[in-house]
Amino acid sequence: MTTANPVEILRRADQLVAARRPAEALDTLAPLLSDEPDTRSALELAGRAYFARAQLDRAERSFSRLVELDPTDAYARFALGRVAERRSQMTEAVSHYRVAVALDPRPEYTDRLRSIAPAALPHEGGTHTGRE
Repeated sequence: MTTANPVEILRRADQLVAARRPAEALDTLAPLLSDEPDTRSALELAGRAYFARAQLDRAERSFSRLVELDPTDAYARFALGRVAERRSQMTEAVSHYRVAVALDPRPEYTDRLRSIAPAALPHEGGTHTGRE
């Protein structure tokens, strides 16, 4: 059982990830993940920290678990796309980015998809024919 407040653990881990101290973030999250392995906020922070450390297998496991827990988690899909892209698995990356955009068409997601697959989305102000 964790001795610290889970909210404080998550807040501290988020600060550490933002400060580019992913190893410390993972150390901070370890007790919470041990006690409550399916805590979505902790899984997301762990995935981000693993990604920052280029521990792509672990990042993928964290983000995949998020998708298992909530298939509509657009950020987890986007993050899986980032992992695949970093591995140069572009077809897989595009697939994840498309799902992320379908779930939440925020500019960060659509811009990333357009940057690696320009024909994947309709152009603004026109219809997409697939022949551009």
